[in-house]
Amino acid sequence: MALPRIAPYRVPRPEELPANKVSWHVDRERAVLLVHDMERHFVDAFTRDAEPLNQVVPNIASLAEKARAAGVPVVYCAQPGGQTPEQRGLQLEWWGPGVADPAMEEIIDELAPQPDDVRLTKWRYSAFQRTELRELLREWGRDQLVITGVYAHIGCMMTAAEAFQQEVQAFLAADGVADFSLDNHRMALQYAARNCGVVDTSANLAESLTRATETV
Repeated sequence: MALPRIAPYRVPRPEELPANKVSWHVDRERAVLLVHDMERHFVDAFTRDAEPLNQVVPNIASLAEKARAAGVPVVYCAQPGGQTPEQRGLQLEWWGPGVADPAMEEIIDELAPQPDDVRLTKWRYSAFQRTELRELLREWGRDQLVITGVYAHIGCMMTAAEAFQQEVQAFLAADGVADFSLDNHRMALQYAARNCGVVDTSANLAESLTRATETV
């Protein structure tokens, strides 16, 4: 099965977000920003000048800018092309061989990593699986992960769930993630808010980083 072509849909608005069970707040001394799977292979499934992408990409870019200004590490995870069947594993049956064109491995231009950012090679749904993400968090003395990218109900949600199990507070940017459909998008937000993290707008998350910077 190849990736589906994704029809435009309206990103959930602030008043439509699920209620959070906990009152965690992003702290610039504790947080890391994750840009999840925003390589061309995945992004090209969307209509670039329509929602959700025309909202999500600028929101991620703004969060990344605020994070860098606040001294918050920005980490990108992206899948490699040319995976062998052994490397691809069970994903081969679900999604096919993955990235075939080397040009499609690149992060989209609007979100291009900066020199001080970190890029991890991602092999499975969760950004923690077979990567150095957990070790980096420990090395940096950080225990919060702000999650953006695609797809909300697959890799983003599973990364949030694994963060919880790794004693890392997960924050899912409701308008900084995109999905196959509005139903999938909403399901991911509801699952995270109910089970493993905090769901908030990109603007609120960025404001928290800015406010923390101003008060240090």
